[in-house]
Amino acid sequence: MTLHDWLWPGFLAFVAIVLFVDLFILHRRDHLISTREALRTVAGYVTLAMLFAAGVFFFAGVDRGAEFLTGYLIEQSLSLDNIFVIALIFTYFKVPGEAQYRVLFYGIVGAIVMRLSLIVPGVKLVDQFHVIAMALGALLVYSGFRMMTSGDDAIDPGESRIVKFLMRTGRVTSEYEGSKFLTRRNGLLYMTPLFVVLATVEFTDLVFAIDSIPAVLAVSNDAFIVFSSNVFAVLGLRALFFVLSGMLRSFCYLKVGLSLVLIFIGLKMFFSEYIEIPSLVALAVTVAIIGMSVLVSILHPEKKSSEEPEM
Repeated sequence: MTLHDWLWPGFLAFVAIVLFVDLFILHRRDHLISTREALRTVAGYVTLAMLFAAGVFFFAGVDRGAEFLTGYLIEQSLSLDNIFVIALIFTYFKVPGEAQYRVLFYGIVGAIVMRLSLIVPGVKLVDQFHVIAMALGALLVYSGFRMMTSGDDAIDPGESRIVKFLMRTGRVTSEYEGSKFLTRRNGLLYMTPLFVVLATVEFTDLVFAIDSIPAVLAVSNDAFIVFSSNVFAVLGLRALFFVLSGMLRSFCYLKVGLSLVLIFIGLKMFFSEYIEIPSLVALAVTVAIIGMSVLVSILHPEKKSSEEPEM
């Protein structure tokens, strides 16, 4: 087998090992995640991503390396809004702090499987049919404008269709049982509220993937680059949640920045047949937009609404 033949199975094995070490060694006991512990975990995952990026630059060239970093940055940035929604879900369902990391872990596993099933065929379709690339580009532009003009209406997880469906089954217990997702009552299998939370988190990630996956597909036509950049961004999402969930709304202009990134990437994808934007330029524009939105948020925090929910 050549090195390329080992690429996908080797990377998937690496991800499986990382997840195993994370849950069954570093976090084998359910406990409250401190900010210091979360920061260490985030730093570890970012370091892994940067080492991987260095390898892509070295073995695959500057263009592929820039594509990986752009995809990683876009996915990481879009996941910030996802973190806020997950925080609302945890607050609504009053999820015990000790069980939150486990919910996020299995949510991430589901997100990785979901992305693998969508990205590989997605890249092939975009390569073969330019009209699909144009359609996805238009979707990203629309999503960007929708994000920019949407208000900050509170999300009610209890009104989610998946929650209503599970509750109607009559097989959901009223109380949490530690970190168990399923339990037995009188010989019958019941779902705990933690299972409902996990299903809601997975459904939320599916909704966010509608924006994030096309955005990275607009950056690269290499399925491995798209998938690996997504995976590295998603892997650190759990720890990032415990660092940022209580302070995300301090970045009041971040949504505007993310909207502009989606619009820029969407236009890049829509006109890719006629105008080719170099990978390094796309990376520089993405970094500049997100960096500026964070900087303006720090310099002008007075725009923050006093009615936003506390985490």
